[in-house]
Amino acid sequence: MARDGYVVPVDQQQGVVTAKKKARSSRSWMLLDATGQSTVLDVDKYAIMHRVQIHARDLRILDPLLSYPSTILGREKAIVLNLEHIKAIITSDEVLLRDPWDEHVIPVVKELQRRLPSENAVRLDHSEGRENPGGHNDEAGEEDESPFEFRALEVALEAICSFLAARTTELETAAYPALDELTSKISSRNLDKVRKLKSSMTRLTARVQKVRDELEQLLDDDDDMADLYLSRKLAGASPVSVSGAANWFAASPTLGSKISRASRASIITVRGDENDVEELEMLLEAYFMQIDSTLNKLTALREYIDDTEDYINIQLDNHRNQLIQLELFLSSGTVSLSIFSLVTAIFGMNIPYTWNEHHGYMFKWVVIVPGIFTSVLFILVMSYSRYKGLVGS
Repeated sequence: MARDGYVVPVDQQQGVVTAKKKARSSRSWMLLDATGQSTVLDVDKYAIMHRVQIHARDLRILDPLLSYPSTILGREKAIVLNLEHIKAIITSDEVLLRDPWDEHVIPVVKELQRRLPSENAVRLDHSEGRENPGGHNDEAGEEDESPFEFRALEVALEAICSFLAARTTELETAAYPALDELTSKISSRNLDKVRKLKSSMTRLTARVQKVRDELEQLLDDDDDMADLYLSRKLAGASPVSVSGAANWFAASPTLGSKISRASRASIITVRGDENDVEELEMLLEAYFMQIDSTLNKLTALREYIDDTEDYINIQLDNHRNQLIQLELFLSSGTVSLSIFSLVTAIFGMNIPYTWNEHHGYMFKWVVIVPGIFTSVLFILVMSYSRYKGLVGS
């Protein structure tokens, strides 16, 4: 009897596997140019590598399936940016954002579209179709504004610093009342709540620390900061290199005008300005101070948690001392009762003794003498305990 169903042909199976592999290898990217126009690209990693001229190891840093720490890398013609959820490739005239539909990336896209277009770029677009007698003034204005890659980098740094600061504020809002509640009432529910908050604080501190370390590493190395000057490297390139760059960035509508202006400004930018990183240093220092302030808030929260733990330990030690004191009282009472029981057992045995003839002495022997002995023993035990500091006063 034939089984229900059908057999998929080999060619169809291979087609399904190939489609799955292609869908798996393709990733969603958003391209934003210098005018703020956005285009969604569904291409594989090889097309991205060919477009921006980076190696596979650099693109692997942006893979969301791999947990790479926050990194800012300067390459020959691109900046590879991995800051938490912001994974981007910045060139001298465009930005490639990975996973643009993520809820945390959408505000970054809107901010890039708002801030990337510059007034000089608009004036340049108008001047390309006609003769511009005031072109010298436009070029002067272009020299005064920040390069495209710095504006894109500033948006990414501002977004990640604001995101981490917001997460820190949320954690502080939840942590301080929980800690105050724990100090007033020590319970399993409050302890578990504080434990979860402390775990969240530890993870957030590690994330903030990594971003801070990356900015600090860039600030400490002028060569690394110089690698981020993509426009300067493009301006200082040879005509052959410029033509090669035009082939690589053929998709950009304003690259030709940028290269021409870069060629005219190459004499000024190449001579003596190669090691001038003051503009980028000021930019990085501003966000370094912001992320350092966020880290200081987390450090203060950790210290508050440590102080709360010390206070709770002191309370637990006090309760433990009270239990020890109660245990000593009970132990002393047990010893006293044992002595009374021993004397009563001795005098209660059915053995003829001479002192049994006069029962008037039984009260003296059974009650007065053992009572005095056990009272003295109880006082000695408590005095010794207080002398050794086992119980409070």
